[in-house]
Amino acid sequence: MSPSTFRTELLLTGWAALAGGCVMGPPPLDNPTSSPRAEQRSEARALEQAEAECAAKGKHAVAERSEGETLYHCAD
Repeated sequence: MSPSTFRTELLLTGWAALAGGCVMGPPPLDNPTSSPRAEQRSEARALEQAEAECAAKGKHAVAERSEGETLYHCAD
């Protein structure tokens, strides 16, 4: 076996091991940047936006939870 063939096989083996390691690695987290504090800020912004939209109609925003999500609608 010539030195260049050996290097080629070594390189291909290395790339195959790297690709296999990436494929077989742990799955990514759903949302690693999501913290309770970030969720609270997001919900506060959504409530403020809903209040503004409802106020334009002369109503106020009402929040309710459904399947893990907060939904807003206008009420008298």
